[in-house]
Amino acid sequence: MNLPKPIPDATPHVPEVLHTGGIGGHPKGLSMLFFAEMWERFSYYGMRALLLLFMVAPVAMGGLGFEQKYAAQIYGNYTMASYMVCILGGYLADNFIGARRAVLIGGFIITAGHYTLAIDSIPSFYLGLILVALGTGLLKPSISTLVGGLYARGDHRRDAGFSLFYMGINLGAFAAPLVVGWLAQGEQFKAMLLSWGLDPLHSWHWGFGAAGIGMTFGMWTYLRRLKLLGHIGHAPERDTPRPWLQLMMVTLGTVLLLGLMIASDHFAWINPIVYALPIAGVIYFGLMKKDEDSHRIAAILVFFIAAIIFWAVFEQAGSSLTLFADELTHHEVAGWAYPSSWFQSVNSLFILALAPLFAWGWVRLGTRQPSVPGKFVLGLVFLGISFLLLVPAAQLTASGKVSPWWLIAVYFLQTLGELCLSPVGLSTMSKLAPAKLTGLIMGLWFLGTALGNKLAGVLAEDFSSKDPVLLSRFFLNQALTVGVVTVGLLAMVPWVKRRMGKHP
Repeated sequence: MNLPKPIPDATPHVPEVLHTGGIGGHPKGLSMLFFAEMWERFSYYGMRALLLLFMVAPVAMGGLGFEQKYAAQIYGNYTMASYMVCILGGYLADNFIGARRAVLIGGFIITAGHYTLAIDSIPSFYLGLILVALGTGLLKPSISTLVGGLYARGDHRRDAGFSLFYMGINLGAFAAPLVVGWLAQGEQFKAMLLSWGLDPLHSWHWGFGAAGIGMTFGMWTYLRRLKLLGHIGHAPERDTPRPWLQLMMVTLGTVLLLGLMIASDHFAWINPIVYALPIAGVIYFGLMKKDEDSHRIAAILVFFIAAIIFWAVFEQAGSSLTLFADELTHHEVAGWAYPSSWFQSVNSLFILALAPLFAWGWVRLGTRQPSVPGKFVLGLVFLGISFLLLVPAAQLTASGKVSPWWLIAVYFLQTLGELCLSPVGLSTMSKLAPAKLTGLIMGLWFLGTALGNKLAGVLAEDFSSKDPVLLSRFFLNQALTVGVVTVGLLAMVPWVKRRMGKHP
């Protein structure tokens, strides 16, 4: 799962009324944002759990009947856009409409997108994806900004507040595949539709509609208790004209980069150029520049590259691992078949169980805990082992479907990797970013997630469930790639630590 964007300590003073009266002594607005984000993540991960399966399902089974390669491209482009638009959405909120209005508008756009997906037609499918991606880009950075705005500068409850907010994210992500997956794939629900005189082939759209209902609950919670936010999140008051030119440049840059990455589906030479740019940045800022800010940017770019590789493999949970679960894994207990999309709840379940242990462990280790680049290395190690574990699992598919414990073990290892890398990366970005570039650096982190999601879709194009040899090679090649990156990052740990300066 993706952690909330941390807010630098430059949070303005917040009146005392926001500081009291909530659960556990937290501001009252935290519980409202907790439930709003829980339902938003319910809608997002519920729809994501179905997306690729719906696209590749034959038309005779109610799906779109797309070829796997084309479906993987759409999946990669959609998830990439959802994160890439966060850069534009954050800029629009910070400089024009304010965070609370951005959440409101973004939420309604997402809701409209999910209900559009519930309509059984090709145009509504593409329109729904576009609306959800646009709305997510507007809402996602702003709702985390509101959480940070509830706490005054230096408030000791701040980290705990974000941890509680993070629980809301993962509660929604855990519940979504269970509910939405059952509606879309459950044989029991299909039988219910038939008994009601409805076409069971439309069960996919009931799942998409449930995601929309979840988003409706989220927006109802948000609107009903909006006053708990006090004065925070309003549009900024300015004595100077709005930065319309900068907004046009950010919009143009986002559209061009999105267009370029989508075009890479047809022009393969684009990808090596785009993914080589951060490497060139590391060389320029780390070796050719001598000032402290440049060196910290070089360290940031190293983490940016590692994050792209991590998310490119990790985010195949919604693509190649979903296909592996659906086509090659037993999903029944005591003769009762459960939807294959339920496997996508496993990561969130592990997050809910392990995140408090990790938080306690880092504090317990104190100065003995690994450095930031060391934690990134650990994250990549767990990720690489997870795909290495899939090599024998793929070979066993020659004899039929394999045990679900293979995938459960994979998600356990990937969760360990996520907890080593994702929260640490978010915190490090806010600490290393030069004072005047904090927003840009946080946008860069979202961009890394976007490019990783895009690459996940590209890699999933080569997934083959028909040939165990090709399938084992598919997982092995990615495990080896992660291994090479891990060894390279491990060798660079001393160099990166020096570039980080006083933030080891």
